[in-house]
Amino acid sequence: MFFRTAGPVFWLLVPVAWGTTARLRGAYLEAVHARAEHAERTRDEEARHRVAEERMRIARDLHDVVAHHLALANALAGTAAHLARGHPDQTRRILGDLADTTSSALRELKATVGLLRQANDPDASLEPSPGLGRLSELTAAFASTGLDVAVATEGEARPLAPSVDLTAFRIVQEALTNVTKHAAVKEARVLVSYSKDKVRIMIDDDGSKAPAPPAPGSGFGVIGMRERASSVGGRLQTYRRPEGGFTVATELPLHP
Repeated sequence: MFFRTAGPVFWLLVPVAWGTTARLRGAYLEAVHARAEHAERTRDEEARHRVAEERMRIARDLHDVVAHHLALANALAGTAAHLARGHPDQTRRILGDLADTTSSALRELKATVGLLRQANDPDASLEPSPGLGRLSELTAAFASTGLDVAVATEGEARPLAPSVDLTAFRIVQEALTNVTKHAAVKEARVLVSYSKDKVRIMIDDDGSKAPAPPAPGSGFGVIGMRERASSVGGRLQTYRRPEGGFTVATELPLHP
């Protein structure tokens, strides 16, 4: 009796079970397909984001290299023209510094543009990126234009991540370039302070007798410095000092 009753019920439930299984399988396949499409869109968006970041980084590098070396070259050329008649020895020395400046500009431009080459390109530049270890070279270049830069260090010098080291160097470079372009002063100061997990850098000048520099936050130079600091997890401030002059202060992590 039981089997005669259960048999028809069983044959009725089998199609229902098969239909339910088919629907669940269809829903599962749709979910898998949706996840695959979402992952593909996410990869594409991430790739576009990385490309945009890389383009911005290279644009900042090109701006810093071109602005810095053109400012130095312009200052050196102006000084050489001023001294050409009465001081031929100084003029020859300055023209030699001008040649060094343009050669350095070409090397850095080649290294920066080399980032656009393919990784397996044998002509790609292998020159290392600059860092705080090249501050003396940087300040010597500004000395040729008549700007005396004093560098002081506080705390025990610590190794920086390559990206942070490059960021620190570019910020100092851009800040001193702005002093050369916008402030009629002969001296500037760079203070590098190390702590356990951060490096703080302050660049200022005594511009009390100089024309007012651009307002803080204006110009691609200041924007670029802020973007650089932010890209490694740091921050940057620019302000005019009450006693005169302009200050650029940044705080960067040793390792982003």
